[in-house]
Amino acid sequence: MSLISSSGAGAGATAKAVAKSAIDFHPKLFSALRHYSAARLKADITAGIVVGIVALPLAIAFGIASGVSPTIGLITAIIGGFMVSFFGGNSVQIGGPTGAFIVIVYNIIAQFGLHGLAIATFMAGVILVLMGLFRLGTIIKFIPYPIVVGFTAGIALTIFSTQINDFFGLGLRDIPGQFIPKWGVYFSNFANVSLPALATSVVSLLIIVLAPKVSKRLPGALLAIIIVTAASFFLGRYFDWYTVETIGDRFGTMATDIPTPHGFTLNMATINMLLPSAFTIAVLGAIESLLSATVADGVTGSRTNSNTELIGQGIANITVPFFGGIPVTGAIARTMTNITNGGRTPVAGIVHALVLLLIFLFAMPLINYVPLACLAAVLMVVSYNMSGWRTIIGIFHSPKSDISVLLVTFFLTVIFDLTIAIEIGLLLAVVLFMRRVMENTEIKVYSEQLDVAEGTDLSQHEVLNVAKGVSVYEIDGPFFFGVATKFDELMRSAMKAKPVVRIIRMRKVSFIDATGLHNLEILIKSSQSEGIHVVLSGVKSNVRTALEHAGIDKMIGSDHICDHITKAVKMANLIASETRAPGREDK
Repeated sequence: MSLISSSGAGAGATAKAVAKSAIDFHPKLFSALRHYSAARLKADITAGIVVGIVALPLAIAFGIASGVSPTIGLITAIIGGFMVSFFGGNSVQIGGPTGAFIVIVYNIIAQFGLHGLAIATFMAGVILVLMGLFRLGTIIKFIPYPIVVGFTAGIALTIFSTQINDFFGLGLRDIPGQFIPKWGVYFSNFANVSLPALATSVVSLLIIVLAPKVSKRLPGALLAIIIVTAASFFLGRYFDWYTVETIGDRFGTMATDIPTPHGFTLNMATINMLLPSAFTIAVLGAIESLLSATVADGVTGSRTNSNTELIGQGIANITVPFFGGIPVTGAIARTMTNITNGGRTPVAGIVHALVLLLIFLFAMPLINYVPLACLAAVLMVVSYNMSGWRTIIGIFHSPKSDISVLLVTFFLTVIFDLTIAIEIGLLLAVVLFMRRVMENTEIKVYSEQLDVAEGTDLSQHEVLNVAKGVSVYEIDGPFFFGVATKFDELMRSAMKAKPVVRIIRMRKVSFIDATGLHNLEILIKSSQSEGIHVVLSGVKSNVRTALEHAGIDKMIGSDHICDHITKAVKMANLIASETRAPGREDK
């Protein structure tokens, strides 16, 4: 009975281990609460209150800039922020609407309406969850830095351009969505600048810029909104010449009730139409949230579970569309505010969401009086901080390939569309990466003598004598399709000198793809048709498995696949000495 019991327990433990390894979902909230204390709760509440206050103007501004109402911006910050903290894989991440999504959200609404945005956001959430389930959290971090900088700078310039109308009080409606036509409209209407609106914008800008110089803890954006809104209210009441457009003027009275959850219709035609936009939201959300988490880890010394973070972000983006919300991701500025004010667990993020909920329920009528010119100033500062111009200058000292990726991604983002920019940028980065691998992959040819220790850290050198009629080719790098073509060309050029044995040294081949296997198969067949033996040496276990699956071992004989060059040379020398090939000249 004990054997059965222990066996059953072992099987159960194995099943649990398999399940654990299959799904990497371990929210930080639950582990943080195991060793929670009153002191930690106090610090988290303090940080959560500060972050909630800082997030308020940003949520409103991002909502308006994205083409939705301030209410939707706040709802997204409340629900999305709560979900990210509750299910996420980072202890201090603060989620909500961010500037990076303004461009893509605005374009989706312009093309497909709010219903289309809800579907695209929902689909993006599903994609993010799948990314986490398939453990792509670490892979997403390897997206080339020039691409991230390029589209972030492009987004920053696009956000800046969308705020010109409100910053200068031009009073324009139906502004073109494209960058160049938009600026054409601006230049033709600068004669209509509103001095009260411009003065409001400049004062707001000065408050935001100067507040951190007084104290880094002062939320400049919130101070600007409070001071400028109060001043605008009294100036407008006592001076007829002072008129600036407010949130209430444009959007009407703000609702103070959480929207009732609602559904949306999904069908294959809608999915196919919105899938590119959903993919862009998912990739952008994954990059920004993991970038924010990486920055936070560097400050706090903690470690983000990137797969759990993607699943948490996905759950947030699956949920918010049912309440009319816009896409959610981790916000670097709010996350850093959380850290600097003492937040160290997801409880701070949950408190931040509750603070926003209280403001939404009891202070929404006051938001109607906020001047749009003030919010334009807030967003211009956001776009400046996003631009990363110092980083761009640094990349211009990098290789030309990095500069080209940066510029292509930047201009595609600004002039065309963020979806196109990410897709083309990733494609260009992959092509350049393959080019670099091909350039750095060498194919060496040896004859007569071969130093076994060459290319290693070994101090003792063992020189092997290679018999006449034996040629040794070494592939220094992965044997994928680009290198396979390069190797094939070398083999064809070497066909004129026909050896008895060809040794292909593969000690540095970390993997081989289908094209590499195909080219190797062609080489073996053409060599055998000429009576040339092929011996493979230094084959790693994973490469050998791929060769066996392709039937290469049956073509040349499993004994011709050696794990070390010494065995391969010994076999080749023996074959060369025993083989007499009439009409063949030895090398």
